[in-house]
Amino acid sequence: MEPLGQHGRSVDDVIGELEDKRHNDVRWEDGRTFGMVYDGGPEVREVAERAASIYLHENALNTKAFPSLGSIQSEVVGWTAGLLNGPDTASGFLTSGGTESILCAVKAARERARIERGITEPEMIVAASGHAAFHKGAHLFGLKLHKAPVNDDWTADVDAMADLVTENTVLIVGSAPQYPQGVIDDIARIAALAADADANCHVDGCMGGFVLPFAERLGRDVRPWDFRVDGVTSISADIHKLGYAPKGVSVILHRTKELRRYQTFIFDDWLGGFYASPNLQGTRSGLPMAAAWAVMQHLGIDGYLKLTASTLENADRMRDGIAAIDGIRVLGDGRFHLVAMSNEPNDPDPIDMFALGDALERVGWFHDRQTPPDSLHSTVSNSNAGVIDQYLEALRSCVDEIRGATTDDRSTNYATLE
Repeated sequence: MEPLGQHGRSVDDVIGELEDKRHNDVRWEDGRTFGMVYDGGPEVREVAERAASIYLHENALNTKAFPSLGSIQSEVVGWTAGLLNGPDTASGFLTSGGTESILCAVKAARERARIERGITEPEMIVAASGHAAFHKGAHLFGLKLHKAPVNDDWTADVDAMADLVTENTVLIVGSAPQYPQGVIDDIARIAALAADADANCHVDGCMGGFVLPFAERLGRDVRPWDFRVDGVTSISADIHKLGYAPKGVSVILHRTKELRRYQTFIFDDWLGGFYASPNLQGTRSGLPMAAAWAVMQHLGIDGYLKLTASTLENADRMRDGIAAIDGIRVLGDGRFHLVAMSNEPNDPDPIDMFALGDALERVGWFHDRQTPPDSLHSTVSNSNAGVIDQYLEALRSCVDEIRGATTDDRSTNYATLE
């Protein structure tokens, strides 16, 4: 590793090298990446970039110093609570992303159970389809995690969850939708189970929070999942996914301000004075908060309906195209924007899905790998508008190309590792 240079470089030189570094990055601008970056179009990018430039240096560590950021946070949280049918008492905070929102929900559940029920050995229940961030939260905050299986349709097995409930259960999790196959868990039954256990029920709406409310308005059949379901105590929703804001900004919502207070860390025995932190960060960049505010204001309900309609049309066409190709299938009955495809298990010579993924990547189409079963995952969005027919043509060609071929690389990295 080279040391930092003794002398500085010109602005043009530095920016030119940064542009060069992007040469091998995925081409999300071309719609060839199913996930990671979600593009709402030129005007959405413009409003986000202009807001970002205004708030490039602002710090939400102390909103008394930057009251505009306090206002931005309150308004974005309020708008999101409205979309998710939160009661007037609903309260929350902005976070850096879905993982931080989930971690805050785990921490809040632990603290509530400790204070209200005297629980010192907390436990939580998550389906095998639940996001890995819940396992991270259990590890960081000292909870015992029980993993329940999923049903044949990939939804959480609520009967199995019920068998895992103990007197130490503090949190039961449902997903709307879950990430791997894009199906919505039975949130009503999960929330009732949590209420009977006097435990929190968190709904991971990181993928669906800015899709399902608009899909419902567009006439899609959406399983009950938000604050209209009794027993749901908190929901996470990522604005930087299908809310089309830049990375990284998410919302963690609690049904009441009293439930929200368990998320906050307070310390008043420091020479620096009273310290309170509403989430895991201390310093918080104002940039993503302002960009999210600007994007939501620019789009409004009508803009989100238009983007969601585009997204759902893209995903429907993609599912139909996959189903028409011999040897591969869509996993589960996902009806929204997440699509996972695998091989036909009864084929005498099943297609190697990871070899298929490699072939698609060679011609410019990037997917995440998943297992079990071996599958390729796509988060479809407005970014993919206008390219689905090109994608399906490439998919058909690649399936024909790799029939009978295999790859030794069985990795499924969803990580930053060196």
